[in-house]
Amino acid sequence: MALGFPGLADLNRKTIRANVNPLDKCTIVSIYPRNIVETKVTLQPPTYRIPSGTYDKPGILVVESASYWVEIDAQQPLLEVPTPSITMADSIVKDYMNGLLACNMGDATPGLFYVQGKKTVDEVKRDHKTELDIAKMRQNNWYAALVKLADVMWSRTNGNPIAISDDMRFAAKELGENREWMRDFEKIGLIRCIACGNLRDPRFPICSTCKAIADPEMAKKLNLTFAQ
Repeated sequence: MALGFPGLADLNRKTIRANVNPLDKCTIVSIYPRNIVETKVTLQPPTYRIPSGTYDKPGILVVESASYWVEIDAQQPLLEVPTPSITMADSIVKDYMNGLLACNMGDATPGLFYVQGKKTVDEVKRDHKTELDIAKMRQNNWYAALVKLADVMWSRTNGNPIAISDDMRFAAKELGENREWMRDFEKIGLIRCIACGNLRDPRFPICSTCKAIADPEMAKKLNLTFAQ
């Protein structure tokens, strides 16, 4: 703390924002029927909540500019670095989608996009129908990719419900698909394989992990034959 100026050092450490440009705004549009929360811990404001939406009634979030601070030295106040709203909107959308299963950040993504300016739902539907159509196409592609991946995982794991994620079931439901792996598996109890000890589905005689015939009686009843 500086001598003769109680609290001056603490004052220099405060992150006080300058006036925000009221015209610097973007609108994030979502036709993804789930609420989204993105957190940017180094920025102010730090939290962004995008409401769920549909093609007919998109969810919107108006984003303003944000700020972060850089330290120059111990004597000078922290330097505020403003981030434009369009940069924030782009970061929020891409950071959420990046890393989602089966999302390729191209033509198979959740139905999210952003436009410049503060928009209402009616304005988005009227003036940005092309963007809405593209978002719907990309979201359906993403759903289809999740369903295809679920089919592969279901086959490779011999029907193990653990291999199917909630996103996969949600995608199939949104597309109106009917798959065996969409059933409620809460009542299906997994048991340990007598050969390798890993969990397996008791409805099938062969362990999906070690390929041992864990239930010979069931295999015989099903009249299964195996390659030698």
